[in-house]
Amino acid sequence: MVADYRRRFWISAVLTVPVLALSPMIQTMLGLGQSWRFSGDGLVLFAAASVIYLYGGWPFLQGLAREARARTPGMMTLIGVAISAAYLYSAAVVFGLNGMPFFWELATLIDIMLLGHWIEMKSVMGAGQALQQLARLMPDTAHKLAADGAAIDVPVATLVAGDTVLVKPGEKIPVDGAVLKGETAVNESMLTGESVPVAKAPGASVIGGAINGDGAIVVEVRKTGAETFLSGVIRLVEEAQASKSRTQDLANRAAFWLTLIALGGGAATLAGWLALSDAGLAFAMERAVTVMVIACPHALGLAVPLVVAVSTSIAAANGLLIRDRTAFEDGRNTQAIIFDKTGTLTEGAFGITDVLVLDAGFTADHVVAYAAAIEAHSEHPIARGIVRHVADLLGVDGFRAIPGRGAEGTVRGRRVRVVSPGYLREHGLAADPARLAGLSAQGKTVVFVLIDDTLAGAIALADVIRPESKPAIARLKSMG
Repeated sequence: MVADYRRRFWISAVLTVPVLALSPMIQTMLGLGQSWRFSGDGLVLFAAASVIYLYGGWPFLQGLAREARARTPGMMTLIGVAISAAYLYSAAVVFGLNGMPFFWELATLIDIMLLGHWIEMKSVMGAGQALQQLARLMPDTAHKLAADGAAIDVPVATLVAGDTVLVKPGEKIPVDGAVLKGETAVNESMLTGESVPVAKAPGASVIGGAINGDGAIVVEVRKTGAETFLSGVIRLVEEAQASKSRTQDLANRAAFWLTLIALGGGAATLAGWLALSDAGLAFAMERAVTVMVIACPHALGLAVPLVVAVSTSIAAANGLLIRDRTAFEDGRNTQAIIFDKTGTLTEGAFGITDVLVLDAGFTADHVVAYAAAIEAHSEHPIARGIVRHVADLLGVDGFRAIPGRGAEGTVRGRRVRVVSPGYLREHGLAADPARLAGLSAQGKTVVFVLIDDTLAGAIALADVIRPESKPAIARLKSMG
C-alpha cells in the first residue's frame, strides 16, 4: 500500500502541472489572459484531470463507497464527495455548461490527500518490519519422521497435528508441540526475551521459532498455522498497528460533521440560489460545488499524518518503536515504569559473576580455564558466557556433549566435565549447600566443574547489567 500511494501521488503530481497551466482560473490569477489558450485546450485539461480523478482519486472513491455501505461518513466520504462534485461539474462546463471548471482544485486536493496517506503509511513501517522479523523466526522446512523412522525434509506448512518431527542440535523448532523423546535445553529468548535456556524433557511443551540446544529431540506437532504461539504474537502486533490515536479519532469525528455540513451547505446553496435568484441552474450549481469543495479540509488530511510521521520518526531516533499510538499519547502522564529485565536493564547475555573453589587443590583460574576449554566447543548461551572470560583457551580432546546435563572432554591429560546441578544429583555428588544458597537466591545459574572426578569448583553466571541502566533510572527518578 505504501508503494501504491507513492506511485499514485507521483503520477497525479506530474499530471497536475498541465492541469494548473491550462486552468482558466489560474491563468486569470497570474494575469496571463488568453495567451496560454489554444484550440482544444479544454479537452486536454479534461483528459489530464480525468486520469487524476479516476487513478489518483480511486482510493478515496473506494473509501466513499465503503463508508456509505457502513453508514459511517468520514474523511473518505468528504474527500470523495468533494472531488466527485468538482469533477462532474467541471466536465459539464467543458462540454457546454456555463461556468468555471474546478479541475485545478480537484487535482491539488487529490495530490495533497495522496501525499498525506503516503506519509502516514511510511511512518508505521518500523512496526511492519517488526512483523517481518517475527515471521522470519519460523524455519521453512522440518525433518518429519516417517512410519519407519526415517527423517524426510518437508515444508513446515504441510505439517498437521499428530505428526512427529526431529529437531537436531542448534536448529529452530518448526512448530508448537510436545517433546516425545530426548532431552535438551531450548533458547526461547527470541520469543520470551529471557536468555536463560529452558530445560526440556519428554512431555515438555516447546514453541515454534525457539532454538534447540545441544540435544536432539523428537517433537509431536500440537499446533500449526494460525494456532501457534508465534502467530498469536503476530496478530497482537497487527492489532496494535491498526490502532488509531485520539488525534486521528478526533479528525475522523471532525470529518463526519464536516461531511454533513458540506453536503447540507451545498444543497442549501443550490436550493437558495434557485429559489431566490433568476441566475439559473448553472450559476447555482457553480456556487453549490464551490461550497462543497472549500468545505473539504486539505489541512486536516495532511496535518494528522504529518504529526504521526514526525512524532514516530523522533521517537525512533530515540529508540522507541510506536506500535500503539493511543499508548504513546498517554505517555506524557506516566508516573511509574515497570522494566523488562532481559535485554533492557541487562545485556541479554550471560557473564561470570562468581567462582567458588570447592577443592583446595585448585584455584579459581584453574576452574574457569578448564571449564572454558570444554565450553568453547558448545553453542549454549551459558558456554559462551564462560568462554568470553578467557583470553587464551586451552586445547581439548574427545569433546562430548552430555544431553541436557553439560559437556566433557580431556584437557591437558585430565578428564574435565562441566555439568548442571541435576548431573550432580544423578551421580550422588554433593556440593556445600550453604555456599551455593546465596547464588541461587540471587537467581544466578550455577554450573559445576569436575576435574578427574573431583568436584573442583562452581561457576555462577547471570545476565550482565548494562552500565547505563543505573544512570537511566536515576534520570527517570529525577524527572519525577
